[in-house]
Amino acid sequence: MVHDTVETNQLAWPFGTPIIDGLDQDDLRMAAYEIFFTSCRSLPGFGGRTPLSFHSSSTEFDLHASSPRPGSPVTSNIKKVLGLKTLRRLPSYRRTDSYGSNPDSPAGSPLELDASGSPGYSQFSHPRQRRPAEIMRQQMRVTEQSDNRLRKTLMRTLVGQTGRRAETIILPLELLRQQKPAEFSSPVEYHVWQRRQLKLLEAGLLRYPSIPVDKTNEFAIRLQETINACESEPLDTDRNSRAMKALCNDVVALAWRSPDGSATDVCHWADGYPLNIHLYTALLYSVFDLKDGTCVLDEIDEHYELVKKTWTTLGIDRSIHQVCFSWVLFHQYIKTGQVEADLLGASLAVLAEVANDAKKADREPIYVKMLGQGLKSMKKWCDKKLLDYHANFSRENMGLMESMLPLVSTATRILEEDVPDYTLTSHEEDDDTSSDSRGNRADLYIRSSLTKAFTKMLDDGNVNVDVVEVEEVGEALLHLAQATEELATMEKETYSPLLKKWHSIPAGVAAVTLHTCYGTLLRQYLSDSPSLTNETLEVLQRAGRLENVLIQMVVEDSVESEDGGKMIVREMEPYEVDSIIMKSIRHWVQQKLNLGKELLEKAKETETWNPKSKNEPYAQTAVELVKLTKIALDEFFEIPITIPEVLIHKIAEGLEYLLQEYTTFVSSCGSKQSYIPTLPPLTRCNRDPKFFKLWKKGGLCTAPMENLINIASTSSNEESHPRPSTSRGTQRLYIRLNTLHYLLSQLHNFDKILTLSPNIVPSNSRGHQPGNSYFDETRIGIQSATRHVSEVAGYRLIFLDSNSIFYGSIYVHGVENARIKPAVRILKQNLILLGAILIEKIQALAIKEVMKASFDVFLMILLAGGGTRVFTRQEHPMIEEDFDSLKKLFSTAGEGLLAEDLVDREAEIAEGVVALMGQSTEQLVEDFGRVSTETYGVSAVGAGQKLSMPPTTGRWSRSDPNTILRVLCHRNDQAASNYLKRTFQLPKRR
Repeated sequence: MVHDTVETNQLAWPFGTPIIDGLDQDDLRMAAYEIFFTSCRSLPGFGGRTPLSFHSSSTEFDLHASSPRPGSPVTSNIKKVLGLKTLRRLPSYRRTDSYGSNPDSPAGSPLELDASGSPGYSQFSHPRQRRPAEIMRQQMRVTEQSDNRLRKTLMRTLVGQTGRRAETIILPLELLRQQKPAEFSSPVEYHVWQRRQLKLLEAGLLRYPSIPVDKTNEFAIRLQETINACESEPLDTDRNSRAMKALCNDVVALAWRSPDGSATDVCHWADGYPLNIHLYTALLYSVFDLKDGTCVLDEIDEHYELVKKTWTTLGIDRSIHQVCFSWVLFHQYIKTGQVEADLLGASLAVLAEVANDAKKADREPIYVKMLGQGLKSMKKWCDKKLLDYHANFSRENMGLMESMLPLVSTATRILEEDVPDYTLTSHEEDDDTSSDSRGNRADLYIRSSLTKAFTKMLDDGNVNVDVVEVEEVGEALLHLAQATEELATMEKETYSPLLKKWHSIPAGVAAVTLHTCYGTLLRQYLSDSPSLTNETLEVLQRAGRLENVLIQMVVEDSVESEDGGKMIVREMEPYEVDSIIMKSIRHWVQQKLNLGKELLEKAKETETWNPKSKNEPYAQTAVELVKLTKIALDEFFEIPITIPEVLIHKIAEGLEYLLQEYTTFVSSCGSKQSYIPTLPPLTRCNRDPKFFKLWKKGGLCTAPMENLINIASTSSNEESHPRPSTSRGTQRLYIRLNTLHYLLSQLHNFDKILTLSPNIVPSNSRGHQPGNSYFDETRIGIQSATRHVSEVAGYRLIFLDSNSIFYGSIYVHGVENARIKPAVRILKQNLILLGAILIEKIQALAIKEVMKASFDVFLMILLAGGGTRVFTRQEHPMIEEDFDSLKKLFSTAGEGLLAEDLVDREAEIAEGVVALMGQSTEQLVEDFGRVSTETYGVSAVGAGQKLSMPPTTGRWSRSDPNTILRVLCHRNDQAASNYLKRTFQLPKRR
């Protein structure tokens, strides 16, 4: 009945236990044939003479047929109703097969083979038509020996009882009584046969009785003992043996019981569930041609009428028959390789009758049980196929899927509407079918099958986002996107037209499913590869195109839907490709900025301000920063996408931050105030102009005189071989200046890159105006930093590096012996070195700051020179001459880098102070009083018309009261000393 193949095992036997203990499929088929033959014994071919008549019945496939005329083709109304094709053979004749045939037996003539070697019928006329008994024997695969033995047994059993009904015969008991060991080829064969009959009685009366048997029933106990005893040796079936009498007594007592204990005219030995269904389905399987299991015999109408005669014995009615027949047709479709859609169609046609029967009110409990079991079995098998229809159906066999969809739909509807308390079994709950069993099954099939098809594509492409490298996943996702698009197209063209009968928007559901499947992988890939690469970008752009295709699928398929596809579209979680790309680009930009910040921190820790070479006279960290910036910009604009201008501003702001931070770092070199010495306290000069007076008396001037000798000696040596006094620290400041200029020179290139890219999409709200720079603030910051470092470098050079030749020596202990000429010669060498180190374009600014520092130190020598410097009015021409030589140095420095008018403007203040040195003491006192009053008002004049001490501002000027006061403090003049003592009580120098 059921062949143990992989495919058939997928369709589990639904009707109770799948195995009857002690009876295999051959045993059950033989028992079914014996019951069938006994039920039909009164008909021609079975030993009787009553012809078989057909009965019209609208509820039994609308049969309106009569026996075919001899020699005419067999036609079948049942096959017409079920949609089964007719074999279109001539009338069938005696068949030659493996079960043997005797020309003199009632079986008739053999079946011949046609020219192709397949089962067919001879084209020549034969003496007579093949009889139903012969057909059934051959279909049930019963040998002629067994058939003859059965005929003889029944003949002996029913001697004088020709009118006895089959349902009153306990067939296994009669066979045991009548058949003797001598009728078998060997004792072993007889023992096997006898054991089969006893096992059949055991199954029908003890294990699966239609009327339950109490465990204490003495007949049942004895019968079981008898059957057990026969396992080892045959039962003595002699009519007079005690064992045979006991067996007959026990069997008859059990078989002729009734549910209420009343008398009955029918025995019950083969009508218990599920034994009766095993026997009955064995009969139903005989309707399929032995040579081609996909074909149903043209004699099915006769077959059906004959099989009906077993219903009383087996406890079958028309409703149960319909359930069994539908399941058998369905199972035969699976057994024969799932190639014949007609079998599915026939099963569906029978299910239509089942659906009508299921609505009846007087249904027996056993029928309801069988109905649920059979339909759940069919539904579960169909569900498994349809839940992966891409793997099970193709363009070539779409007819099978077309037949299966209505079948599973009908089965599901019957289960849900007509089977009380229908619920999914535990096995089904673990399956994909557990999702909303009462919902749209087609929706579930689409989602499940496409998910599995997508997974198969992953397996075929060896895509495992948890194992393989990110680069390999990216490449795989590109191929997968193309494969997904092709799968969607194939779904739309092949499956959706068919599924449209069962779902309003099948292509839309398919698109949403594929969108979700690919989106899951895409998001996981992006989480593992947060940085933006060309490959990542390509994956995103390809995903965007795929998403557009799938969305268009949904839109096209939802035109006729009630909500226009709004609900299904809500299931599509957008890939947000543009947003992800922008986010990734921002992340990429931030990564580059972080690299810049790391470089900046490294520079702060390691930069020594030593140039790499003469060709690159600036800090190496600046070169690295510029290189990093250029690479970042080049890579940024190599990204093959259109870039909104707001993103350009974002990257420009980030770069500007880095450049400004680096500029701040470069300019962090202190201030000029740290090099300017503290002003000494104001004192008045002694009258004696002879500076060696104290030395002559007490040798107190020994050290100053030695300094003068040393200075004179140094001046003499430097006059012939002057050397620059520029320190390494000052030279490093020059490298800072070069670095700032290098950064400034690169801003134009950065601006050009950011402005001229064709990929930029202008912004309406914040468009970049032509001619404007993205780095204006950076440019301003660098220019300011350059001025600051130049100023610090200039003051360091003059006040620190050149202190010994400027503030430490000029006019010390007298003007005539400590003129400025040696200092100017060395300063000239410093300026030459400056020009050799600094980039040409910033030399003018640096020299200007050196000039301002030189003028400042000259004024400090005159106004805050301390106790070693005193001046007379007569020395004014020498001082004036010295300052002019200092001016001339800067006017000619660097071949006119500084314009004369610039030098003159910067020298105006110093020249005004030098002019004060030539005024008389009386004039100085008068000017001091006037300027103090003008500057500070009447409040500067105290009681007794005395002036207050003017504050030191550090801004020297001939109109500054403090400047004039300092000229008086350094005037070696009695009148000046008396004025200072009288007015401010200043002490004398020590």
